[in-house]
Amino acid sequence: MSQYHKITNDSKREPLRIKVCGMNLNTSAVAGLNPDYLGFIFWEPSKRNYNEKEVILPHRIKKVGVFVDAYIEEIIEKVNTHQLLAVQLHGKESPEFCRMLKSELKGVDIIKVFSIKEAFDFTTLQPFESVCNYYLFDTKGKLPGGNGYKFNWKILKDYPSHKPFFISGGIGLEDVESIKEFMTRPESIHCHAVDVNSRFEIVPGLKDIAKLTDFIKSLR
Repeated sequence: MSQYHKITNDSKREPLRIKVCGMNLNTSAVAGLNPDYLGFIFWEPSKRNYNEKEVILPHRIKKVGVFVDAYIEEIIEKVNTHQLLAVQLHGKESPEFCRMLKSELKGVDIIKVFSIKEAFDFTTLQPFESVCNYYLFDTKGKLPGGNGYKFNWKILKDYPSHKPFFISGGIGLEDVESIKEFMTRPESIHCHAVDVNSRFEIVPGLKDIAKLTDFIKSLR
């Protein structure tokens, strides 16, 4: 199956990946749609907190553990128990925390989340440049994630880094054309993946397979 390629003459661009986060109640069905990433939230206050046994996925799908200001020991334990291939940090984790975690988790990608509202100070990213593999830009809201609304992606025109990033925050099926349009812009050259969650749910943790099927097919 061919993937949707970013509309550009720049051969350095890669296909846009898809991450479905907040997995819990119908993980196997979502995995059958072959997203690139599946996210599992390990934060007890979340309605999507994952506390089930290890889920077996095809190797081509990367399992991502989502954490909010967790202890390093807790993150390592979850990585080992669930064979996570990436760790997404949604709290106030410092660059030093990321550095320590990266040194402990060889071969595991570190994704640091930054929340955006009307504006964002991109100098905030500089201390994280050498200690993360990816950034994820989400919408600033009451919760660390899953708030269900999006920020203005045009803010990313000022993105100063070469580090690949995820876009997230209230993305739904109705945003397919907006995503395609965004991917034509110069600021999207480092956009690695789109991250979806609450807008594709029947209830928290139970994904709408029909909507996800349409979304994934539209971007591939």
